Amino acid sequence: MASATPPPSASRPSTGQSGEDLILKIEDLQVHFPIYAGVIRRRQVSAVKAVDGVSFSLRRGETLGLVGESGCGKSTTGLAILRMLTATGGKIIYENQDVTHWAPSQLREFRRHVQMVYQDPYGSLNPRMKVSDIVREPLEVHNLDGDKAATREKIAQMLATVGLLPDMADRYPHEFSGGQRQRIGIARSLMLEPNLIICDEPVSALDVSIQAQVVNLLMDLQKRMGLTYIFIAHDLAVVRHISDRIAVMYLGRIVEIATRDDLYREPLHPYTQALLAAIPIADPRAEAQRARVEVKGEVPSVMKPPSGCRFHTRCPHAMPRCKTEDPALVTMGDGRAVACHLHSVEVAQPVAA
Repeated sequence: MASATPPPSASRPSTGQSGEDLILKIEDLQVHFPIYAGVIRRRQVSAVKAVDGVSFSLRRGETLGLVGESGCGKSTTGLAILRMLTATGGKIIYENQDVTHWAPSQLREFRRHVQMVYQDPYGSLNPRMKVSDIVREPLEVHNLDGDKAATREKIAQMLATVGLLPDMADRYPHEFSGGQRQRIGIARSLMLEPNLIICDEPVSALDVSIQAQVVNLLMDLQKRMGLTYIFIAHDLAVVRHISDRIAVMYLGRIVEIATRDDLYREPLHPYTQALLAAIPIADPRAEAQRARVEVKGEVPSVMKPPSGCRFHTRCPHAMPRCKTEDPALVTMGDGRAVACHLHSVEVAQPVAA
């Protein structure tokens, strides 16, 4: 993916939107999975805190990258936003409407405007359905496929939009490569003309050269169709290429949010520094000269996270207060937000970033 990564000095064009033009706001989102014991008298003994107090906002037309280690809660956050998982607590506010507890009939309308591109281009497509049926399915679910001729034309146009030939509509998923299958998934997500698309690691299962093609396609579609993205990934090179802002997650929480350029130029949280230090550099001399950030130990269990700062058990800069005081996500002077006692600001207030 290195070929698709711009130099650090490159800047992405502005979204042209004011800070007030929010399409999505997440407030203290929690997704806990209860753990029960006993056969006759079942009782909850613990909970897996997959997402535990995530807050952020998303402006119309921008891309927010959501990164972190496997198991940190990225995909769970995306599924909860789409209401495919039930939130234990918090709020999901879309277009100034709280959709957290909407009934299924209301969610049908919500999902016309918020769609998902899944990680697995093989498992996310029904192998018994032709491509035309797969792409048409969203229209059928929402009762929008009345005119058959118009529907066939729209399917052909959408396949062309994602770089596939119209005659491919009569084939089955097993006849396509991984990259082509992911393009089919993207076409399906666009059929309802959504405003927001949650991309759940959409290129992680693809070859590096194909990753660049799919990411560039998503960026082109965003410009042409005015889309807003939440782009979930663990590959920081991919996130750097596509994102306007980046949120870093660790053990169910966001520890830092900043613009792409600010985050890569000067990461504030020790965990963010460790993630960026793990990215290899093609220049051997630069690789040998750059500072090392060593993170020791294993990721703690989400069933019993550490007290205080959740990263303190692995942090090279941990202080005594880190073991007892849980740092809030607060805004800094430059507009970024970080949850770390090293950068605590007395006048700052906890925010939704």
